[in-house]
Amino acid sequence: MGGIFASAFPYYSQFGGATPDTSEEELVNMALLQMKLTLQQQTSPSDTAAIILEPVLGEGGYVPAPPAFLHGLRKMCDENNILLIADEVQSGMGRTGNMWFVEESGVRPDILVFAKGIANGFPLSGIASSKKLMDLQKPGSMGGTYAGNAVACAAATAVIQVFREEKILENVAARSKQIFSFLNDLKSSGTKAGNLIEDVRGRGLMVGVQFKNQELQRDSANTASAHAQTQPQIAPKVVQECVKRDMLLLSTSVFDVLRFIPPLTISEEELTQACNIFKESLEAVAKDL
Repeated sequence: MGGIFASAFPYYSQFGGATPDTSEEELVNMALLQMKLTLQQQTSPSDTAAIILEPVLGEGGYVPAPPAFLHGLRKMCDENNILLIADEVQSGMGRTGNMWFVEESGVRPDILVFAKGIANGFPLSGIASSKKLMDLQKPGSMGGTYAGNAVACAAATAVIQVFREEKILENVAARSKQIFSFLNDLKSSGTKAGNLIEDVRGRGLMVGVQFKNQELQRDSANTASAHAQTQPQIAPKVVQECVKRDMLLLSTSVFDVLRFIPPLTISEEELTQACNIFKESLEAVAKDL
């Protein structure tokens, strides 16, 4: 679509020469500089309606945005009369430990987009904003195929009730601690399987595991995508091994990443079983490398 420009996210795989050890501050500075250059070289602030981002990258690799990055974008938008839009379709509704990931940073977007989790999979989405901004729309100018679906709205009401009554966010916090402890212990175990893990990241029960891929690391951010399809990846192999053990797991992005996105109601016993299956599957892949 014309008039759309992409800019970098503070993610080490997107910058040639950056590594998992590159400081968060440096990555944020590089990403904000790229955004400033975009507004100077590709489009002007006066022609820019909005900056839209996922506060946690979904298909891009399950990467949480550092608070400093979100604050930098908020400042840039305020100074140039640009809207800041947060897409929390994947990261919202308690997935990251808060109802919305942006709460962690304290940054308030002008528009918040959400879906999926709000109705537990029923077709429903929403746009939240200030009355001042929403009133700029003419009556009837915003609609959608599923607008006003009574069944989906009833499902959303039930979801919100379950969040309150069953203390979902408390379970997310407990299970998040469990899975991060397991993955970080495996990464530092010194085993062949553990040595394949390059990075463990995420929030709550939105967790990404990136594997070491020397070919991709040698490529710059501009050429990584072009080469990714021809390089052997570990994540798809682990996915297949997990399927053999009756567990569904998904890979994401060109950077050899597995994503863990279990139900927010998952029990300690179920997560333990899942972790064991993942470890067995990764060990099976490591054995053949």
